[in-house]
Amino acid sequence: MRKNFGSKPWTYPQSVFIVAAYDNNGKANAMNAAWGGIDDDDRINMCLSHTHKTVENILASKAFTVSMGTADKVIACDYVGIVSGNKEENKMEKAGFHTSKSELVNAPIIEELPMTVECELISYDAASGHLVGKIINVSADESILDDKGKIDPQKLRPICFDPVNNDYLVIGEKVGNAFKDGASLK
Repeated sequence: MRKNFGSKPWTYPQSVFIVAAYDNNGKANAMNAAWGGIDDDDRINMCLSHTHKTVENILASKAFTVSMGTADKVIACDYVGIVSGNKEENKMEKAGFHTSKSELVNAPIIEELPMTVECELISYDAASGHLVGKIINVSADESILDDKGKIDPQKLRPICFDPVNNDYLVIGEKVGNAFKDGASLK
């Protein structure tokens, strides 16, 4: 027996993306966004309302970063999602976030979040909130790399948003081998 819930924006996982950009004065702002993902090898898509300060900054700077929210920074990640940069000038400082400028795009890297996708703006539609970015680089702090130099999800401890219960969940348990385990059914 299945229960029908109707039309809901529910999928699992919904990544917790922390989107950051500079304003015209070089001041960083960030927001929490769960509705986004990859649609091509070098494209990231987000659904971001035009009313966000971060969106205003992206449109001005033509660049942004997307960091993965992490379990150890869940409070700061939630804070930048519930407080508007339009109302709180010191939002980043209150979150405890420090930034450095990306070497490849005109956007801030949040030092406390160890994995960042660095992007240039391709397009933005204010009516739908659909933002598309070109992925220029993915950077990761060495603290989350394994012995082969790859990102280790168990060290990163990315969080996802549970839209049904309004919870944050940590990702990291390995349950299989992609592009391999299904071969047993061939």
